[in-house]
Amino acid sequence: MIKRELGVELKANAKQYPVVTVTGPRQSGKTTLVRKHFPKYQYHNLEEPDTREIAQEDPRGFLSGKDKGFILDEIQRVPELLSYIQGIVDKTKKQGQFILTGSRNFELMETVTQSLAGRTALLCLLPLSINELKTAHSAYMVDQYLLKGFYPRVHAENLDPTKAYRNYYQTYIERDLKALIHLRELNHFQKFVRLCAGRVGQIFNASALAAEVGVSVPTINSWLSILQESYVVFLLQPYYANIRKRLAKSPKLYFYDVGLAAYLLAIENETQMSRDPLRGALFENMVVMELVKYRFNRGQDHNLYFFRDERHHEIDVVIKTGNMLTGVEIKSSSTFHADFLKGLKYFEKLFKGKVSRSVVIHAGDEYKGKEFTVLNCENATKAFERGKQ
Repeated sequence: MIKRELGVELKANAKQYPVVTVTGPRQSGKTTLVRKHFPKYQYHNLEEPDTREIAQEDPRGFLSGKDKGFILDEIQRVPELLSYIQGIVDKTKKQGQFILTGSRNFELMETVTQSLAGRTALLCLLPLSINELKTAHSAYMVDQYLLKGFYPRVHAENLDPTKAYRNYYQTYIERDLKALIHLRELNHFQKFVRLCAGRVGQIFNASALAAEVGVSVPTINSWLSILQESYVVFLLQPYYANIRKRLAKSPKLYFYDVGLAAYLLAIENETQMSRDPLRGALFENMVVMELVKYRFNRGQDHNLYFFRDERHHEIDVVIKTGNMLTGVEIKSSSTFHADFLKGLKYFEKLFKGKVSRSVVIHAGDEYKGKEFTVLNCENATKAFERGKQ
């Protein structure tokens, strides 16, 4: 079993809150994680029809007598239980009494924050990080990372990634999303998802996608929200600053798992990956999500942005820590080139005195200079180390 970094936060929060809620994509390892750390807790999977029926018909009885603690898997299936849980924890005042998991982001969070405000810790478990994967497997080549992605089961069972992500997409994503979109729009929606995969690392343009898919802009925005809610796509917001520059206002699009994006692009082997024109964008996707996972695994917001002005000066990632900024440039090349620093130097000049560190993350050797640091993608999270203050 691969050790998950979020386990530390899970245990710590269970000592401070009566409820801990763990969200994340389907198959990211939520059930395995919570059952490993709370083996004596009574476990109920609300995906199972008979369990769900009992919980809906007699919620008080379903939740009674759980002195050892209670794990409720996929709580969004019976959200009405949350009000009863609120009453129980207010009465018992016992920490770590309930561990909840869920696979829908916005829908679940809205219900949880309304019913359990101040009573639950909120954590998010994404697929494996590179560091987690390295503790259980020998290091992969870059194209293997991009092709296999980071879902635990793909690695634990050494599954063929193309078949695994096909099954994942059809079994979980399409099944879940069919309930949220009109059936007559399914073909258009499937086209939309694949077009999104072809736009990883790009600023999201709803109008262009609407024209290409053949639906309205509001429909595109609605579908995007559904993909966000289901932990399929991640939107990186632009960094705003009080400077006399016209800055990008729309977010950049990424997939929570690069392996799923590769599948949607019909990339089936490492040779195809190495030659694909979107390899650089997929590499960027992988690194951005590594940075997001680092923060989420520590129970923190991701504090990540990107920067782009009207002259197309761009920084792939801006890490904001207090009032200080770290600029990060991501390149899939194994060889460092001085041109990689062009955007970083512009960014440092523009935000003089606020940029504590400039970092290049690529697929090659590491180097630390006076003005910048070059990291290998396997050590991308070193970008969070403190620079000059």
